[in-house]
Amino acid sequence: MPMLLIQGSYVVKGTQPDGDTIHFTPANPSEWDLVGGLGGRRVQHSATGQATLRLDAIDALETHYGPDRVHQPLRFAHAARDELLTRLGFTDVQRQDETVTASTPDAAPGFILTRGSDVHGRCVALAGSGAPPGTSGLEIDVDESVLRMTVNHHMVATGLAYPTFYRSLFTSLRAELATVARQARESGQGLWPSDVTTTGAKITGLSSLTEDVVMLPKLFRRLVDYLGLGNGSLACFPAFLAGVQDRYSILSTGERRAGLQHVVEITDGQTLKMTHPAEDLIFDEA
Repeated sequence: MPMLLIQGSYVVKGTQPDGDTIHFTPANPSEWDLVGGLGGRRVQHSATGQATLRLDAIDALETHYGPDRVHQPLRFAHAARDELLTRLGFTDVQRQDETVTASTPDAAPGFILTRGSDVHGRCVALAGSGAPPGTSGLEIDVDESVLRMTVNHHMVATGLAYPTFYRSLFTSLRAELATVARQARESGQGLWPSDVTTTGAKITGLSSLTEDVVMLPKLFRRLVDYLGLGNGSLACFPAFLAGVQDRYSILSTGERRAGLQHVVEITDGQTLKMTHPAEDLIFDEA
């Protein structure tokens, strides 16, 4: 899979990194101009070249979602964030709430591998620390061995992030991440012993989601948006999901679907689960 390699450094001071989002500045900021986006979108960056990365193919528990800054159980959300920063070379990270006030070092050297940006102007990337496996500003072939060098692979392998696949990711890389996700789940790594995405959880209100329920972040975000409309029961949640119309394929059946209601099951108006594991779904980019 050809991907553009950009060498640079990660910066966390003044930002709010989580387990799948961090800021990156290329050594040569003009290399952002080489990154394409769906529909011609470009990476949004500061005058110094600093931009937000969305780590490709993974989703970690939320530390501050939406205008109300709603979080998932912080034990795992913070564990994912801390593991990401450690893996990328940061130590002694100091914070005020979720904002980093200081770190050692100020900037950590690394590289990204990318094919584009998302609807928010964030660069969607595989991210690694240290010396890059190629020349900055040029495309390299990214196979499973290169993928294993990235923090994306590490976060799934340690069970601290869910695999969350989009159509732009090549089949061989998706298969590798699905394999390590299953291995992490079967060996009880990270969040998996607490995960209820496919086993079911009783949702009695927002506090269920913030304090107790460990589930796929995409489903969490849909639930937060739904509950924010004042709904006390999940009875209308399938209709809400139909309106949102997330578009995806189910790998095990080959079906193309619009709306997560096709893979969400609700019983007694409050107990919810997904009928397929995360790695069985491939989402369309918005």
